[in-house]
Amino acid sequence: MMFVSQQWMLSLEILALVFLLGTTFSLAATRKTNKNIITNIFMSPKIELNPGFVSNKVYYDVEFPRGHISLKSFNAELVDDAGNSIPLYQTYLHHWIVIRYHQPKNVTPNSQSGIIFQRNNGFCQEDILGQYYGLGSETRSTNTYIPDPYGIEVGNPAEIPKGYVEKWLINVHAIDTRGVDDRVGCIECSCDLYNVTKDENGNALSPNYKGGLQCCPDNSKCKMRKGFLGPKKSIYLKYTVMWINWDVNFMVPVKVYIFDVTDTLKLSDKSKGISIKHDCKVEYEVEPCSKSNVNGRGCVDVKRASFPMKSGGYVIYGVGHLHTGAIGSTLYGQDGKVICNSNPKYGNGKEAGNEKGYVVGMTTCYPQPGSIKILNGETLILEVNYNNSRRHSGVMGLFYFLVAEKLPHQHV
Repeated sequence: MMFVSQQWMLSLEILALVFLLGTTFSLAATRKTNKNIITNIFMSPKIELNPGFVSNKVYYDVEFPRGHISLKSFNAELVDDAGNSIPLYQTYLHHWIVIRYHQPKNVTPNSQSGIIFQRNNGFCQEDILGQYYGLGSETRSTNTYIPDPYGIEVGNPAEIPKGYVEKWLINVHAIDTRGVDDRVGCIECSCDLYNVTKDENGNALSPNYKGGLQCCPDNSKCKMRKGFLGPKKSIYLKYTVMWINWDVNFMVPVKVYIFDVTDTLKLSDKSKGISIKHDCKVEYEVEPCSKSNVNGRGCVDVKRASFPMKSGGYVIYGVGHLHTGAIGSTLYGQDGKVICNSNPKYGNGKEAGNEKGYVVGMTTCYPQPGSIKILNGETLILEVNYNNSRRHSGVMGLFYFLVAEKLPHQHV
């Protein structure tokens, strides 16, 4: 019995030491990062919009923090020439995304020559949903801060090919809804309101495609109220970035994952083994319910998708991206345990950031580091719920989350 007790006491001492080391590292990292954090505000190129028009442009080589750094947060909003916030009912921010890429040195400004995109760790095919950051109308009231000592590592010289430099691009999709005939239909990109019947490649759209990104491309115009006139407006995407210069002794890198509820998996069995291919559609149609199909919760459209995680780790942060009409989104583990719930916040006023009827924010998840671990090979499940008492076109069900392969005391 004495032998067992000594072993038990020794185990407690070892656990206490491990905890102390981890805590000491975390506190040191917190002091280090809080003292050295840098914040800067940048502006996109000018975006000009007439009433009812759409701007969906990509801006290459935008202003961005340089060097080997740890990104801590990225927030953005639309502002006017004077820097005033623009309410969503005037100009709707459908989405903005930030993408990292490498490019040969000494190319002409804004050139697209020789670009090598550096996508996140998500699974969608090719460059689909490869961004590091991206939100929409919810951008003003959604927290993106990554707790210490974690961060998104970028600008590592060892990962940049010789003769190349690291750059960033931003895609901004803004819809001017001043004077439009149907504001909700315009922000959902209903094809009939934009009089669009072909995609960007000139191919006829499917009769089943009622609305979405294909119907509100750059320079398109939504149906206006008769006789409405309004001035051209100049707007900008104002984005605020927080970062820290990278220090391997104090920081723990996280991987960026984006899951899409429209993703379907295709398995192919070749001589080299089974391969998995993803087919992310990004957006989908929520069909209206009929009285005969109303369930116990009312008119609710439920969409689910499963995602295998080849490499796991500890969940540090999570948030969903949803459109108007959304009820909420949940990421589950393979055992059915909730990893993160992310629900929309709807505005109830007129001021920018609280516009009535719009999704103005999303709730976020910050699990206690180490409390939620995704195992290697674990299959995750994403569920997205929309109210379908009416049709919703071009909706999205994305889930963005950050994973650390190791905890602080394991990293040193």
